[in-house]
Amino acid sequence: MSVLEVSNLQKSFGSTDVLKNINFSLERGEILSIIGSSGSGKTTLLRCLNFLETPDEGIISCNGDILFDSSNPKTLTETEIRKNRLHFGLVFQSFNLFPQYTAMKNVMLAKELLAKGRPDYKSNKKAILTEIENEAKALLAQVGLSDKLSNYPHELSGGQQQRVAIARALALNPEILCFDEPTSALDPELTGEVLKVIKQLADRHTTMIIVTHEMQFAREVSTKVLFMDDGYVVEYDTPEEVFGNPKEERTIRFLERYSNGLE
Repeated sequence: MSVLEVSNLQKSFGSTDVLKNINFSLERGEILSIIGSSGSGKTTLLRCLNFLETPDEGIISCNGDILFDSSNPKTLTETEIRKNRLHFGLVFQSFNLFPQYTAMKNVMLAKELLAKGRPDYKSNKKAILTEIENEAKALLAQVGLSDKLSNYPHELSGGQQQRVAIARALALNPEILCFDEPTSALDPELTGEVLKVIKQLADRHTTMIIVTHEMQFAREVSTKVLFMDDGYVVEYDTPEEVFGNPKEERTIRFLERYSNGLE
């Protein structure tokens, strides 16, 4: 069973069709890179998967559970949307850390809020919070920030902030970790440290979807590559095929423009 199945997904904003009949699947441990020009629908697709936007048509299922089905007219409640989001962790391109909290607190916060709903929270609060704290320390160590636990976002470089954001996304143990152009807000010298962390996650067989403009990185780290243009999936195959033997003229033109520095 695929960990993620997306069928006939469509999304419009007013009269503008942004996603047009999107279909793909993802197996556990696979890494899917989504490439394409700005405005091709990549970020909107990621936002629909994370229920930051509601699709107009289609089906999204995770581990066989249907999270969204447009043939069912029932409107998702806020509780259902929050539950659906727990399947995914999202790392934004602009970090989106809480500036008033330390790196440690940023990683702990979501799990602390969820813990308050546990029936044993009041009677076992100290042990629960200690466990969350230890997990946050381990995650920050995993992304190379053991020495930055008490630092606030403004005291961290852009690459360090993005690594805190990755640790925060991992804290809820999502089935699929999503990245929306994770290096686009970084200076070139900081890009490598974030890509290194993502490669380490890939080595651990973390299931990931990565929207990226880093073509060489996508080629190296991905098991599948999805090329989007004008809201359509134009090509969907292994990185060897998409980059080395593209079938569609639009893919060929995009990769030529990119290699010539025009994208």
